[in-house]
Amino acid sequence: MGSTLLPDLGTEILIPVCAVVGIAFSLIQWFIVSQVKLDSSASRNNAKNGIADSLIEEEEGLNDHSVVTKCAEIQNAISEGATSFLFTEYQYVGVFMVAFAVLIFLFLGSVEGFSTRSQACTFDKTKSCKPALATAIFSTVSFLLGAVTSVVSGFLGMKIATYANARTTLEARKGVGKAFIVAFRSGAVMGFLLAANGLLVLYITILLFKLYYGEDWGGLFESITGYGLGGSSMALFGRVGGGIYTKAADVGADLVGKVERNIPEDDPRNPAVIADNVGDNVGDIAGMGSDLFGSYAESSCAALVVASISSFGINHELTSMLYPLLVSSVGIIVCLITTLFATDVFEIKAVKEIEPSLKRQLIISTVLMTIGVALVSWIALPSSFTIFDFGSQKEVKNWQLFLCVAVGLWAGLIIGFVTEYYTSNAYSPVQDVADSCRTGAATNVIFGLALGYKSVIIPIFAIAISIFVSFSFAAMYGIAVAALGMLSTIATGLAIDAYGPISDNAGGIAEMAGMSHRIRERTDALDAAGNTTAAIGKGFAIGSAALVSLALFGAFVSRASISTVDVLTPKVFIGLIVGAMLPYWFSAMTMKSVGSAALKMVEEVRRQFNTIPGLMEGHAKPDYATCVKISTDASIKEMIPPGALVMLTPLIVGTFFGVETLSGVLAGSLVSGVQIAISASNTGGAWDNAKKYIEAGASEHARQLGPKGSDCHKAAVIGDTIGDPLKDTSGPSLNILIKLMAVESLVFAPFFATHGGLLFKIF
Repeated sequence: MGSTLLPDLGTEILIPVCAVVGIAFSLIQWFIVSQVKLDSSASRNNAKNGIADSLIEEEEGLNDHSVVTKCAEIQNAISEGATSFLFTEYQYVGVFMVAFAVLIFLFLGSVEGFSTRSQACTFDKTKSCKPALATAIFSTVSFLLGAVTSVVSGFLGMKIATYANARTTLEARKGVGKAFIVAFRSGAVMGFLLAANGLLVLYITILLFKLYYGEDWGGLFESITGYGLGGSSMALFGRVGGGIYTKAADVGADLVGKVERNIPEDDPRNPAVIADNVGDNVGDIAGMGSDLFGSYAESSCAALVVASISSFGINHELTSMLYPLLVSSVGIIVCLITTLFATDVFEIKAVKEIEPSLKRQLIISTVLMTIGVALVSWIALPSSFTIFDFGSQKEVKNWQLFLCVAVGLWAGLIIGFVTEYYTSNAYSPVQDVADSCRTGAATNVIFGLALGYKSVIIPIFAIAISIFVSFSFAAMYGIAVAALGMLSTIATGLAIDAYGPISDNAGGIAEMAGMSHRIRERTDALDAAGNTTAAIGKGFAIGSAALVSLALFGAFVSRASISTVDVLTPKVFIGLIVGAMLPYWFSAMTMKSVGSAALKMVEEVRRQFNTIPGLMEGHAKPDYATCVKISTDASIKEMIPPGALVMLTPLIVGTFFGVETLSGVLAGSLVSGVQIAISASNTGGAWDNAKKYIEAGASEHARQLGPKGSDCHKAAVIGDTIGDPLKDTSGPSLNILIKLMAVESLVFAPFFATHGGLLFKIF
């Protein structure tokens, strides 16, 4: 054992300073994006080195003023639709949040009969700790804080995306590089705001809780776990609700517009087109933001809980204790430097440079973060310390903990690149899927499913190696910091993830505003790269969820005083097979919800085409509002049953069947959920980019399969519509399922350990 090079005061300054720097950087990026004005006079006066950038519209004799006005109107409609939906969703979610907070207080308070007397510490019975009622109160407060932070993260991300979409479209008139920078800067605003806010709120919460708990660090960090539960609870509803919204609109718009009516994607004559663009923001932006915030909060909480009962917590070593937060702090600085490479160092001049630039972001951030983690491990950890390992203390060296974080970090990069290989149309897997469309939709579906199943192999090996290495070095704490390592570059990951929906919206606005074909080609190129980055983001989210849920599982087993989880005992085995079934049940519910909502959307779009005179000819305006209402009503109604399934399962199993059966449920849902999530996300991503490969016609092979409107293209569109609920609703939501059940079990572990297993006690 020994002291750290970084004093406690240095830690107390470094963490909030890094968070504030992240927030300041995001505001600077927002200010730069805001310089692209949504009025024609400003766009004409935008000059660089005294020479105005030429605009394609001016070259082709189009009216610049009318184009800019149309873009502003469309952006306003999308922003209003997204804001209206989120406010409606948050009203329902707010009721749940308050009800569940009451439940947390009642369950945890009843552990000691709402007593205010001090109790024996969980892991050291010779010492006296704060009463269970305090845990109930502070867990409830941290749950509400996590939930509010998650909601704010999602909402801010949506507002930024809807602010930037039309500006990206207008910049595309000057070149693909200009449009790329606006979209990427806007994504960076969301990434840095979320990462910095999550870190700052968690740090301030710890400081405030510490005023009451004092030396009882075990009780303090046990209460903090509510923060992760609140974050993931909101993420679940955001992901499911937003996913149902966006895919109902997308499927309805594609099936009627592109397949039946043979009109372009995002054609303003299509009644579902505004709802489709709104959906990109509420699903892929707000949902993804809440999701990755939840992962960050849970991995931090899991690491802090285990550390509090290790030598860090026992000896009250503040700097070492807050090592997970220091890793995240350095991650913000690393991502800031990395972002400058995309916006200031390397200039995008051609379409083919877009994807390499985004991949370069992942590589640079990973390399720099490896150096950053090595530095933090050296100055913030003693050379030797002990980590709690299922009832005993395991001696660990600081370089071993560095390797735990590094293996998670590099596993994330591997998962990202494998995801890109299987979902980008630059590589053979997606091109093979596109080629299969020659013989119709059936072969396209077969090839796409096979691709998704195959894409699971390498990520699972990467996750398995990460688990083995990190557990061997530092037990469950090692797995928790490995998950944190995967999420340490969350600001960059979110920036390239949010870039996708912003580019998608930009293309839709270009089409609806009647802008030239050349601009639509540029926005399509941005969108195709964005599809791949969105798939990479989902890969990161799923991979980190596997590690996070395993770390939470370990913390739950320790907190519930389970010495071993034996799958050969009936109590555990029945939990195992039921847990493995839950992701299938959840996927069935979410996919059917998308199908039901899409059915109503298809009927409404058909009705408008058939009954509104002059709609197809472009003489009449469609009723966009009705389609927006269909998506909103369906998503709000349909998100409740899957959410209830996830939230109630741990409570029911823990209360009636006990902690052993619940441990089996958690293990089963983790194992099957990760596989289904990866395959579903990659299958959907591959189908989407196979369609875009045919539409772009960038190669001789693609031109043979096209053009738009051909039988081959129609088969690709059908595959894309089947994949939509897989990649944007069921797949991404599954990673929240496995995390949320694990963190909920950890929060309620004191109650389950004391009063759980009612059925087995009766019989």
